[in-house]
Amino acid sequence: MSFLSSLADAIYLLSNDATGYGPIFEEEPLDIVYTKESPDRLISMNCRARANPAPTYRWRRDNWEIKLMELPNEHYSLVGGNLIINNPEEKKHAGTYVCVAKNVYGTVISKEAKVKFGYLEEFPDEERDPVTVKEGQGAVLLCAPPKRWPTEVTFRWIYNEFPVFLHPDKRRFVSQSTGNLYISKVEASDAGNYSCYVFNPQIGKGVYSKFIPLISTEESEYKADLVVKFPDTTAMLNYNVTLECFALGNPAPHIVWRKIGATDLPASAQVSMSGALLHLYNVQYEDSAGYECEAINQKWQDWHQAWLYVEAAPEWAVTINNTQKDVGSEHTMSCVANGKPGPYIRWLKDGYSYGKGELKFSSLTFEDSGMYQCIAENYWGIIYASAELRVIACAPTFELNPVKKYLLGANNGRVVIECKPRAAPRPRFTWTKGKEVLFNNSRISIMFDGSLEILNATRNDEGVYTCLAENDRGKANSTGTLTITEATQITVAPEDTQVMVGEEVHLQCQASFDPSLDITFIWSLDFRVIDFYLEWKHYERIMVGGIDSGELKIMNVQLRHEGRYTCTAQTVVDNVTASADLKVKGLPAPPGGVRVEEIRDTSVKLVWNRGADHGSLILGYTIQTRDFYALTEVDWRDASTSPTALDGMSVMADVVDLYPWMEYEFRVYATNEFGDGEASIPSMKIKTWDAVPVVAPTNVGGYGGKDGELIITWTPVQPQYFYGKKFGYVVAFKPHDEVDWWYETISDPETRRYVHRDASFRVKSNDFQVREFQVKVKTFNSKGDGPYSLSTTIYYPRDVPSESPTDVYSRPVSSHEALVWWIPVMDTGTGLQQYIDGYQVKYWRKYDDTEPGANRIFVPASMNQTRLENMLPDSHYLIEVRAYNGAGVGPPSEHCEMFTKRAPPSVAPQMWRYISYSGKWLYVWWHHISYDWFGNESFPLYYKVMFRKTGYITGPIYMTGWHFIDFPMPQVGDYELEVRGRYEGGDGTDGSGRVNLWVNLKSIFLDSLII
Repeated sequence: MSFLSSLADAIYLLSNDATGYGPIFEEEPLDIVYTKESPDRLISMNCRARANPAPTYRWRRDNWEIKLMELPNEHYSLVGGNLIINNPEEKKHAGTYVCVAKNVYGTVISKEAKVKFGYLEEFPDEERDPVTVKEGQGAVLLCAPPKRWPTEVTFRWIYNEFPVFLHPDKRRFVSQSTGNLYISKVEASDAGNYSCYVFNPQIGKGVYSKFIPLISTEESEYKADLVVKFPDTTAMLNYNVTLECFALGNPAPHIVWRKIGATDLPASAQVSMSGALLHLYNVQYEDSAGYECEAINQKWQDWHQAWLYVEAAPEWAVTINNTQKDVGSEHTMSCVANGKPGPYIRWLKDGYSYGKGELKFSSLTFEDSGMYQCIAENYWGIIYASAELRVIACAPTFELNPVKKYLLGANNGRVVIECKPRAAPRPRFTWTKGKEVLFNNSRISIMFDGSLEILNATRNDEGVYTCLAENDRGKANSTGTLTITEATQITVAPEDTQVMVGEEVHLQCQASFDPSLDITFIWSLDFRVIDFYLEWKHYERIMVGGIDSGELKIMNVQLRHEGRYTCTAQTVVDNVTASADLKVKGLPAPPGGVRVEEIRDTSVKLVWNRGADHGSLILGYTIQTRDFYALTEVDWRDASTSPTALDGMSVMADVVDLYPWMEYEFRVYATNEFGDGEASIPSMKIKTWDAVPVVAPTNVGGYGGKDGELIITWTPVQPQYFYGKKFGYVVAFKPHDEVDWWYETISDPETRRYVHRDASFRVKSNDFQVREFQVKVKTFNSKGDGPYSLSTTIYYPRDVPSESPTDVYSRPVSSHEALVWWIPVMDTGTGLQQYIDGYQVKYWRKYDDTEPGANRIFVPASMNQTRLENMLPDSHYLIEVRAYNGAGVGPPSEHCEMFTKRAPPSVAPQMWRYISYSGKWLYVWWHHISYDWFGNESFPLYYKVMFRKTGYITGPIYMTGWHFIDFPMPQVGDYELEVRGRYEGGDGTDGSGRVNLWVNLKSIFLDSLII
């Protein structure tokens, strides 16, 4: 029976050689998690392959074939290629399955699919012990989840009753790795009963634990203490990973994440859950690094570091393809896969193991035909690549690729007549011209692929040529006629030329050719063919009588047009080329290879390579820097260097006066007689070394509050002056009449105030004077302490101010603003109770607003006036002023009443513009805005006209009472024009436009767009 089957397969292969092919999978089985609660009580594993003839299917479980056809089975059945498992049982049906597809051309095996039985056990019935903590202390409630599969579940906590779920926030965190509930600072409202809820999304089941009572007692402060610390983690390439970090402490700690050795977290990073979670999306190899989380509160700071490793499942770099080879020939099959760790490569042939690494065949036989599968696998996965190798043998035939009937060759040129029949094994080739058999000589040779090569062809080589191909299966021939034409020659070649930027140049190219042929000219720049359709602004063919003359016209030459221009004169028979160099003089090219070689705290050594000078000697170089706090991508600033001036021969310099512990990137541009050239590509980002801070906080001040509070304030130092990590402040203070200072450390660099409570600071009934305190603040980082600020005296008042400001007066400025001023409270000295910190100005609409909702402005005691903003037009306002100090506000002044002005019109002036015939003047005019004497809009005063360059915030402003104005024509560029009316109530809406100007030697053009 096997002999007859093999004979039938052989007959099918011979008769369907062109249309048949081996199996190719279109659908393969996937991993399945099955639960006993499934309503269908069956598992379906899909498998479908495309093949001709149609394939047959078999299945294997744990490398054992499932006997679907030979033995009836109550559990297994086959529907098409799909395997159906009825009433699955874990002991019988859990395992690894593969689908096997086969036809006469070979056998392939699908990728492995695992069948696992999912479950989620219940929590134990034992009661949970209560957790007792002090208010302000941290608490941990253990989940102790039950056994489960799959292990990927979500954890939530129920508060007091189902379905009231706890919402995590800055104080409360639920770990998705352990399920534990962490509360950084317990508050009285946290007391209650908690239950851990575990949900498995793949099996759709959830369970919850017995309730855990949480009992809170008195409050106290605790230092930050990290209790959730992410371990060393391995993530897959292009997948997402989440790192957890949470701390207990009172006040609730603030979590900060860092990537070790970098100034920023990866661009794909996102911090959530008030800093407890760091999500890294679409992880890449460059994300592999150490990561640090730091917990900070006023009592302490704690940090943790661990490593993130990035690995990858196998991915094909080089795979295999269907191949047809001659019997007896050599052949090599190889495939390459990327992955981390490096994938292991092995082979299958028709479903059975066939070696590893690279497959080499020294002499193919028919038995080598079949379906081959290359398998690459590592810890993270396995991939398959399938291809058919077909070994064939046939007599030569020219049916699909005969010798061309009519052949053309150029006089004195090289002629190749192709002869490529289909044949296996490779045939022997014989060529004849007429009846003459040709042999290899100095001019004529038969190439390995059967083609005939003729060198230095002449008219004598014209004639009828026949290729004869013969192997052990048969022979065949094909004939063609060769005609020799005149060779194409360049008669006028382009010449080397030098031009200035913006000029025009013509490159000549003429050729002689056979009159029976057509010719075309192809121009290329540095071997790139010029596209005249896309590059019409700069390149143009010169046509004479509608025929391409070969001449190239280059208009408005730019630096990028410099290079070698090649003219190719081409016919269907041959082609000939001629080249010329075009040199363009202009701005220098950008330097290359900008890199930092030495890094210090306030300086770096920068090195670069000189760029092209474009025909003009480079006069010097300029280095620019951009730091981490640059506002935009184009916010580059000229750097200070050593030496100060960099001449045209410079290739390195020290960049000085940099900030320590700051991320920088650098670029360089050159200057010649034509101006500044284009800047180089920025260097890689670097970070200067850290150093001791040298900048002290400014505006140190403060005041005494209630109940023994001493409030000390300052302006925080800008981040560029941190000069290192772990930056903070040391606050020093003491009563004026004491010697010893008190110190307090603040670890948050953004803090701007400190409150110290001390019962001894409270003013006693027999105190007549205000109490004085000396305060100063200094900075520190991991390298050491910085300087103190100047000492400042602040006062602890005995009581609120007892007097009110007098003679409050106001004046409207516009429909939305007003000025208010007053006579300040009498300065009776700091020795009395009348000490004040400043004034509170309160204003509200008399009939439309309530006093509690009034706007408030606070001004220092040294000022007796301020501007009121965000007022409503044409409204009646009341204004009140009070003095205040740390003890509170004093009595109010008498109310001042005022009316804001009416609003300006909402309609913008309609504008036109015109350029004079000479091109020297720009005229602009607009319509007057009509005024309604009985309306609710303010009276017009004059017009304001701003004419500024595009991209600039400001420009010159002209004021006029007329409805027109004229300007001298500005420099070439884009300009914006704004016209707005000035009214009693302020500036009106602007009518604006954009003017684009281009200037050349002959004329001036204007393209304007009304906005």
